[in-house]
Amino acid sequence: MKANEPDALSKTTRINLLFDFYEPLLTEKQRTFLKYYFHDDFSLGEIAAEFGISRQAVYEHIKRAEQVLESYESKLGLLVRHDSLQQITEQLINSVNELALAEQDRQMLMNVIEQFKLAE
Repeated sequence: MKANEPDALSKTTRINLLFDFYEPLLTEKQRTFLKYYFHDDFSLGEIAAEFGISRQAVYEHIKRAEQVLESYESKLGLLVRHDSLQQITEQLINSVNELALAEQDRQMLMNVIEQFKLAE
């Protein structure tokens, strides 16, 4: 595995998460190019051929869309909030599992945690 592949995977994961949160705020072209590149794993050349534009133009569209996603995140912080709530939920689950509770009480608490996760 190349040294930059874990970084590329991390970046792809982050962009996909940001896309999940902010997709409705993007233009149709931004949504399309990001989906092709990050979701469908198309190359710049494949996208360029599909739209009849240069690879450089595709690259610039994708870079701009990434900047827009990062800008929304810096202003709204939905991904940071989501990550924080995920960590708190895991801590709650671990704490409930460590308590000496009757199974019925444990299940009741787990149901409350599950409702919390769904409400997020």
